[in-house]
Amino acid sequence: MNDQTRNKRNRLTLLAVVAIFLGGMLVAGALRFSGWQPSGMKNHGELLQPPADLRDVGLRLESGGEYAWKPQERRWRVLVAPPADCGDPCREIARELDLVWRLFGNKADELDLLWLGAPPADATRNAATRVLRADPAARAKLPRVDDPAGVPVYVVDPNGFVILRYAPGFDPGGLRADVAKLLRLM
Repeated sequence: MNDQTRNKRNRLTLLAVVAIFLGGMLVAGALRFSGWQPSGMKNHGELLQPPADLRDVGLRLESGGEYAWKPQERRWRVLVAPPADCGDPCREIARELDLVWRLFGNKADELDLLWLGAPPADATRNAATRVLRADPAARAKLPRVDDPAGVPVYVVDPNGFVILRYAPGFDPGGLRADVAKLLRLM
C-alpha cells in the first residue's frame, strides 16, 4: 500500500470520527431543545415553579403543639389539604398513601404523611400520619388546592417548600417513584 492511499484512508477515518461525534452532538442537542427527557428523569407530579413556601406558616398538630420543619432531619412530606366535607375521595387517598408509605420499607421513617385538616374518622392511618389543624393561611399557599376535580396531593421538601403537585386521581405508583428518587438524593 502506498503512502498516498494510506493518507487518504487516514483522512477518511478522521472525517468519519468527526462526523460521528458531531452527529451525536447534533442529535443530543435536537432532543434537548425539543424538550425530550429520558423517562427516568421525568416527574409524575407537576413540578411547581416557584415552589410554595410553608416555612412561615405556623402549622399546629391537631393533638396540640407545633409541627416543626426540622430540615436537619431531612424528612420529606406528602401533604393532603382536604375540604371540610371530604368523604370517600379522602378515604381512598388515605388508603393509597398508606400503601405508598408501606412500600418504602426501611426508608418509610424518612417520610411524613400530613393532613391539613382532619381526614375522615375511618380513613387509613399509620405511624407516619400527622394530622394538622386546618389553617386557611397554609391552604392559601397551596397551588390550586380547591380543584373542582377532587383533592390534590403535594410533596414538601425537608425545608418546607412545596415542590410537587399531584392532580386529583393521580397514580400512587407515580408518587412513590418520585418520592423514592427524592429520598435517594438525601
